[in-house]
Amino acid sequence: MLHDQYGRNHTYLRISVTGRCNLRCTYCMPEEGIKLRPKDSILTFDEIIHLSQVMVGFGVEKIRVTGGEPLVRKDVEKLCGRLARIEGLQTLALSTNGAYLKEKAGELRRAGVSHLNISLDTLQPERFLAITRRDSFSKVMQGIEAAVTEEFPSLKINTVIIRDFNDDEILEFVRLAISLGVNARFIEYMPFPGNDWKKELYVPSSEIHSIIESKYVLEAKKQDGHVPGPAVEFRVKGTEATVGFISTMSKPFCHGCNRLRLSSDGMLRVCLFAQDGIDVKTPLRRGASSEELKKVILGALAKKWEEHPGEEELERKEHGHMIGIGG
Repeated sequence: MLHDQYGRNHTYLRISVTGRCNLRCTYCMPEEGIKLRPKDSILTFDEIIHLSQVMVGFGVEKIRVTGGEPLVRKDVEKLCGRLARIEGLQTLALSTNGAYLKEKAGELRRAGVSHLNISLDTLQPERFLAITRRDSFSKVMQGIEAAVTEEFPSLKINTVIIRDFNDDEILEFVRLAISLGVNARFIEYMPFPGNDWKKELYVPSSEIHSIIESKYVLEAKKQDGHVPGPAVEFRVKGTEATVGFISTMSKPFCHGCNRLRLSSDGMLRVCLFAQDGIDVKTPLRRGASSEELKKVILGALAKKWEEHPGEEELERKEHGHMIGIGG
């Protein structure tokens, strides 16, 4: 099992399949984009499958495919189909910005993706253009409709709340979740290089919760599934909708962290805010055995913090653009 020195068992692997993205969200990457890695440095599908099989063999139960934007990588639905067939894997998830989802939703569902997260930070087209720097709002909304039609067992809309930008849309997102019967998740704004993070733009989950409760009754919801997530979830009373709160800044959930992150160039990160990763691609390409790879992974886990740094230290750290980490 993949235990660290604090007794946390790591059963959840997030795999970034590309650093490319078709949007330029202000909290994720600079307007000019980031320097792309050489093609031969990116893990092939065969290498991703090999590493995934190794990790599942060591106790990983859930894999989430991320990016960048994973749907910009050619044939990613075929990769998902191969991942879904790994013996012992219980959950296959994917995170997307939704712009290509109208064309891909059916293929992903048939490939075996059961949990789908869609990032959407505003329901106003002009604000969408401002935060993503791309005019793709209608495509994303069509993608959400396609995903609802495909009846994914878990469908979540992820929203980063930023004061004086979209904090006046919180109830609108709850209404959307009710109309679609899905989960609306509200994520606290986090400091990353290039996103111009300011404390005055940060909205704590407690405030978001209070705004929702001014209109709706929220009932505590038990965590379902085999692999717990970071969100504290509630059911909106009298509806099929749920809401979740990811409180990375105000209420860190490091004590129960079960995540590992594999970047598209084969670096393993043990924390979203870790400055460096551990290279697993090089030993893999040299023909390392499963046990040798496990030693590399456990070596990375041995360096995992008990909890991530506080707000002020995160502001100073150069821990990489969100786009290069996979969220």
